[in-house]
Parts: sequence; structure tokens; C-alpha cells
Amino acid sequence: MAKAIYEAIYASPLGRISYADYMRLALYDERCGYYMSERTKIGKDGDFFTNSYVSDLFGKLFASFFLRLVEKGGVLPHICEFGGGDGKFARAVLEEWKRKSPHTYKQLSYIIVETSPFQRAKQLQTLGDVAEKVMQYKDLKELKQHMPSFTGIVFSNEFFDAFPVHVIAKENGKIYECFVTVNDGKLIEEKYPLDNEDIFQYLHERQLYLANGQRLEVPLAIKQFLLQTSAFFQNSVMITIDYGYTDKELQWPARQQGSLRGYYRHRLITDPLMYPGEMDITAHVQWDALRMYGEQAGWEYVALVRQDRFLLAAGILEYLVTHDDTNPFSSKNRQNRALRSLIMDEGISSAFHVMIQQKGMQLCWDDIWVQQEFLLFS
Repeated sequence: MAKAIYEAIYASPLGRISYADYMRLALYDERCGYYMSERTKIGKDGDFFTNSYVSDLFGKLFASFFLRLVEKGGVLPHICEFGGGDGKFARAVLEEWKRKSPHTYKQLSYIIVETSPFQRAKQLQTLGDVAEKVMQYKDLKELKQHMPSFTGIVFSNEFFDAFPVHVIAKENGKIYECFVTVNDGKLIEEKYPLDNEDIFQYLHERQLYLANGQRLEVPLAIKQFLLQTSAFFQNSVMITIDYGYTDKELQWPARQQGSLRGYYRHRLITDPLMYPGEMDITAHVQWDALRMYGEQAGWEYVALVRQDRFLLAAGILEYLVTHDDTNPFSSKNRQNRALRSLIMDEGISSAFHVMIQQKGMQLCWDDIWVQQEFLLFS
């Protein structure tokens, strides 16, 4: 992977590439990008954990939530999941949906859009006997070739954080873009005065102002994705789970150095230029950007809720099992432990938020929530 990045830098007329181009190569290069490689990425043998890896309870809860969207909100029983990981979430959703509502399960369709051939193969292995319900596509372009539009539920879990981003910084009153180049055989960062008009436009329309010494990721790829898919998604609900910041939080002193990071064998790597092609690279989602460009694309904002609050409002406590089983490794005890880990203040949910947007629909959300008192909107 490093060789491909060096070649791209040497081929550039300016001898440098943007962080966005670096991320595209390091993560998505068909020959040796991180996500395209045939290696385990999720779980104890990988580089990071996801909500779905904690327990199939996560998928079961969302199956119940999706089912209420269909039965009480009138949403069509079609799901489009971006990313999909190793397929654990999809399997849990499908199995729980089939158990709870066999009659709507017959109409249910499940699409996974997954770039990585390795991950698509893993998903099929995981899905097992429910794989017949799933259609896989490598990207949105391929999906559009098979259907003119999509109506239903659009879901993603840690999808937008892996979109390529540009990086800018303000020093001595001037804004610079940060680039990746080579010096003495090593990848390094260099700064040049900002001259990218798309970045200037992003800052202007988002009304973002950097303080001296501040770094910021500019997610032009997310903006492009939302605007270019505007016509494709119709009469749908979009649920996005990720870690990120609001514009207000971006101004906090702790956020001044940006959020571009790597994850390598469960270690946080602060230098994204280390281990190219061998580690995950992410940037925190700018929630207000997702909201604003979503609205431009026709998505009406519904809510932004911390994940633990969302899970409680969506009814996760209904999965708490009362029992007298003394075996700590029984399925009932494991489910209760997983439930606690998902809603504890110090658990995995404290780092994530859930954004809900709707298009072409006016749902009565009071009918969807099981325990609305847990909701705290941000």
C-alpha cells in the first residue's frame, strides 16, 4: 500500500496529495486498501469493535424498531444497509424480524451496499439460512443499475466516519490545507495556503470559523454523497449511527486538533500516516453537516440522540430477561450483560449518537418510541 501512495505522490505535479486522496488509497484501493484486504478487521482478532460485535441484541432491538416503523409508521419493509461489516447486524435483524412478524417478513427485502469483496463473502458466511433475503451490491452505482429508486429504511453503523476528508489548519491568521508528501523516504505532512474553492465554499455555507491553531476535517465526500443520492432515496427513514461532534462541540478546546485517527490492533494511532493500508482511518462525523446537507437533499431532520438514550427509548429493556439461572455463561446471563454494556454510562454507547432523518414521510414518532421519557435530543 505504501508503494501505491508513494507512486501517487510522485505522479502528482505538485509532489503531494490531499488527505482525502491519501485516505481513498489507504482504505479503498482495490489492490491493497485496508477495507479491500482479506484480513479480519472487526473483533478481538481485528483492529476495532462495533456495536453489532458486542451482541446480537443490538440487531434484535433494531429489528423491533424497524418493525414498528413498518407497522405503525407505514414505512415499506425494505432495508438498505451501508457497510454491513461481517453481516452480524443483518442476520440478527432478519432472524428477529422473522420470529416477531412472519407475515411482514415475507415482504421484507434487505440490501447491503459493501465495497469490500472480502466483507461481502464474510457476510454471506454469517447470514447462513437468511442469506436468501439479502441482496449485495459493491456500491451505489451498481445498486442504481438494478433499481431506479429506493423506498424504506436506510441504515448505517460507523459508515460516514470512514469517508475521505480534507484537512485544514489555521496558523497566524491564515488557513492552510494539509497535504501528504514524501521526505527522506517517509510519509510526512506539509501545509500550503488553502486554494481549494470547494473547501472555501464548505466553510462559507457551513459558517465555520477556525481559531488560531485549530485543525478541522472537511468532509466534502459526505456532502457529495448526500446531494448525489437525493433523487434515489424516496419516502424513507434514514438512521445513522456514528461518533461525531456538533458545531458547538467543534469549538471546544479539546477538539481543536481535529479527529483524524487510526485504529491498529485495538490501539488508537494519532498519526494517520502510520501503517497505510494496515489500519482503519476515521474522522468524527460533523453532525450539523449531515443535517444541513441532508436537508438540501430532501431529508427532514427528526432527532439526534445519544445511543444509550436511543436504545432505551426504542425498548431495549424489553429484552432484559428475568431468570434464576446461576450459570454465568448461559444465554440469558450473556444477553443481560450485553444489555447492560450497551446502556451503561461508561459503555460503548457513550461514544455514539443516532441521527434520524425522514424523506417524503410525516411519521408520528410518539407512536414509534416505547419509552419516550428516555429521549434527550441534542
